[in-house]
Amino acid sequence: QVQLVESGGGLVQPGGSLRLSCAPSKSIFGINIMGWYRQTPGKEREWVAVITAVDTTNYADSVKGRFTISRDAATNTIYLRMNSLKPEDTAVYYCNAKINTRPETIVWGKGTLVTVSS
Repeated sequence: QVQLVESGGGLVQPGGSLRLSCAPSKSIFGINIMGWYRQTPGKEREWVAVITAVDTTNYADSVKGRFTISRDAATNTIYLRMNSLKPEDTAVYYCNAKINTRPETIVWGKGTLVTVSS
């Protein structure tokens, strides 16, 4: 079964930047959409950004203008460039892929921790 592996998390000061990566463990065909979600203790996982197979993107209002999602179509690797980071961006960030099977297959990564603190 394919897995998604996130990397790039860490500790950064407020106002700083990080780039997260998410790569599949093997080739995946028929991906409809991939995205980034985040979760903090005691809260539900929330959507951050998504990118479709034709590179259409969408962002949560809380990150719009600061985060950029992109995709390497050849490898189905996605990235999340995070600028102007705020303490409230601190969370575990998860990668997600929705695959065009019947029924739809949804794959999650195990997450990478981003901590924004001085």
